Amino acid sequence: MLFNSLEFFIFLPIVFILYWSIGSKNIKSQNLLIAVSSYVFYGWWDWRFLSLIAFSSILDYSIGLKLDKTENKYNRKLLLWISICVNLGFLAFFKYFNFFIDSLVTSFTFFGYPLKIRTLNILLPVGISFYTFQTLSYTIDVYNKKLKPTKDFIGFLAFVSFFPQLVAGPIERATNLLPQFKTQRQFNYQTAVFGLRQVIWGFFKKIVIADNCAQYANIIFNNYEDYSGSTLLLGAFFFALQIYGDFSGYSDIAIGISRLFGFDLMKNFAFPYFSRDIAEFWRRWHISLSTWFRDYLYIPLGGSRGGTLMKVRNTFIIFIVSGFWHGANWTFIIWGALNAIYFLPLLLLKQNRLNTDIVAEGKILPNLKEISQMSFTFFITLIAWVFFRSDNVSNAFSYLNKMFTSSLFSIPSILPTTILGLILFFIIIEWLGRNNEFAISKIDFIKKPIRWAFYFLLIILMFCFTGEEQQFIYFQF
Repeated sequence: MLFNSLEFFIFLPIVFILYWSIGSKNIKSQNLLIAVSSYVFYGWWDWRFLSLIAFSSILDYSIGLKLDKTENKYNRKLLLWISICVNLGFLAFFKYFNFFIDSLVTSFTFFGYPLKIRTLNILLPVGISFYTFQTLSYTIDVYNKKLKPTKDFIGFLAFVSFFPQLVAGPIERATNLLPQFKTQRQFNYQTAVFGLRQVIWGFFKKIVIADNCAQYANIIFNNYEDYSGSTLLLGAFFFALQIYGDFSGYSDIAIGISRLFGFDLMKNFAFPYFSRDIAEFWRRWHISLSTWFRDYLYIPLGGSRGGTLMKVRNTFIIFIVSGFWHGANWTFIIWGALNAIYFLPLLLLKQNRLNTDIVAEGKILPNLKEISQMSFTFFITLIAWVFFRSDNVSNAFSYLNKMFTSSLFSIPSILPTTILGLILFFIIIEWLGRNNEFAISKIDFIKKPIRWAFYFLLIILMFCFTGEEQQFIYFQF
């Protein structure tokens, strides 16, 4: 079920009314309703894959209880590795089986030993990368004794399958979200209004910015041989806005809907395109994934505590694994490796924590140094996005090769002025709200009539610029 679908606009009010009709004191019934609703939400796409999420939930719930009953180091490690291997095994089969087979066949063919191994027609379960990491956080934290295992099975089912963030995050930690299923949730009008405001902004990002940018990004990337370098640069720009509007828009909708039910999810984006270096960008982009890899992979590997070689090794591991998490294609791996190359100089020179504050804080406009830093960071990010968007590595290099020609300084042959105007409007609102949780979170200071006029403007723009419906990009991951 898509957020931007008629089914969801019917589903959400029904669940909301039933949820608060139960009463805040009846936590178990509320949790049961959330679990059932989440399974309906997920099963709407393909009911057959409900068995996967149910199996993972039952497995990790059981392992959590067993970990609590044993202090034997060998048994505890065995239980942890069962959880890791089974969950990542499902992920590897559905997401990477054909990739490994194709890579194996290509490698043997290159050396003159062609193999006749067939790939399988495997349908990738929506959101498997997200809920797998979410449930793994539970067993890892229980193993490390950062969290007491829950004995509330229904609450745990609801935690793993929580429908607002089930298929595209944020990837919640068990330490943050699971305890919220154990406490009373009181309906708060102001919190609900705040949540709806975030939902509206999320839909604006998705419908007006992402979906319209997608149309031009698709035209340019699918026919890149026919366009000038400046048009290809504009295509990369459109994709950068598409993926940000699409993914951060989904996160805003998910977080806002969660607030309607009395839940507080972690922030997933913090205005990443206003970053002054690539380290700052990765502290602000897909925060739930980058911090997951930091805490559960980078730090256990030694982080940046060791010598130079260890720092380099760990940096490449974290970025390449992050790229591979996104999909079974060498383009994602190169995208990850390229970001590692961007990041390494900052790490080795100990400048990766240089920009931890808000850019141009307390000022309306940035200074020339900040403008140049943001521009450079955004430009190298665009180059990396070309690999992320391209169908294969050959196309990505061809795209960049054609982009970096003398035609890069010509006038683009595609210049949709209306869409560019909407993008400018969007960037201004984001810039003015960069200090806040999301761009329009503190719009209360504006007088009510003007505030409501702004809301209506966003809604009107959504109706006027609803293009061809685009599936959320991160559903494929």
